[in-house]
Amino acid sequence: MNNTPARVLTEDKLQQARQLLDALRSELARAVIGQRAVVDQVLIGLLADAHVLIEGVPGLGKTLLVKALARTFGGQTARIQFTPDLMPSDVVGHTLFDAATARFVTRQGPVFTHLLLADEINRAPAKTQSALLEAMQERQVTLDGNTSPLPRPFMVLATQNPIEQEGTYPLPEAQLDRFLLKIRIDYPSEDEEVALTRQVTQAKTGADLDVEAVTTLIQPATVAGLQQWAAHVTLDERVIAYAVAIVRASRETPGLARGAGSRGPIALVRAARARALIAGRGFATPDDIKAVALPALRHRLTPAAEAEIDGLSADDLLRSLLERVPAPRF
Repeated sequence: MNNTPARVLTEDKLQQARQLLDALRSELARAVIGQRAVVDQVLIGLLADAHVLIEGVPGLGKTLLVKALARTFGGQTARIQFTPDLMPSDVVGHTLFDAATARFVTRQGPVFTHLLLADEINRAPAKTQSALLEAMQERQVTLDGNTSPLPRPFMVLATQNPIEQEGTYPLPEAQLDRFLLKIRIDYPSEDEEVALTRQVTQAKTGADLDVEAVTTLIQPATVAGLQQWAAHVTLDERVIAYAVAIVRASRETPGLARGAGSRGPIALVRAARARALIAGRGFATPDDIKAVALPALRHRLTPAAEAEIDGLSADDLLRSLLERVPAPRF
């Protein structure tokens, strides 16, 4: 694939993108049973040149999905298991004195990669979590006053468990806002669970799925080219106005103590463009905005205490909001 930025997405390029993304889906399905919507949302994050937070109870394949995506990718990948004793230097690196050369030497941390798996990110204290802030926002790391750029593309795929709270640290609001999407992974359907059980137990001694069957399909230059194509998906002014209207309505919705900030409509637009490219379209629609609204906004909202007492989640309030905000018609 030619990764030169394309000003106009031709039908040939759209078809090429769709075929490659369909192939990626097929490869991921070799390791991840079902979870089609979750897979698509991770691909949206990749195409949008953004970071994603995957939330779900243990055993639903969060880490497996990220490993499978890394397997399809020919670039550098790294994994950090976040623990309470993890230090910021364990993430970004450190400078030490080399007695042999009598010089200070910089040792780069695992953040210097293309795809970074931040496993159970809420297990580490806020100081360590925040070590990723500069890398996620500015795609660079500063060590002892020296700034080093990160490889491109660079994507953080973080996982967290929403139920077991003992020994965890909530992500700082500033860091949550750096994730384009917060993806929720739920239990598979009955048929998918039957297929999952069969695949894990058939002629295997362990109890886990693996990614050995997944084939490498893309290289960093290919990803950069797809990201450029997604950035040039056409967006009507009415679609942009619709994204802004949704976010502004969240600031005035009963049951929400805090609505989404100005990164909200930006996230909606970036995700909608990526979703359109996955579908093989050179233009985004109001339906694209609506389809990505929950993962793009759920972590940018704070339900009020009375809503939580009534058992209403951010997703419930967002669904109600989307029904009230009129979508433009074409």
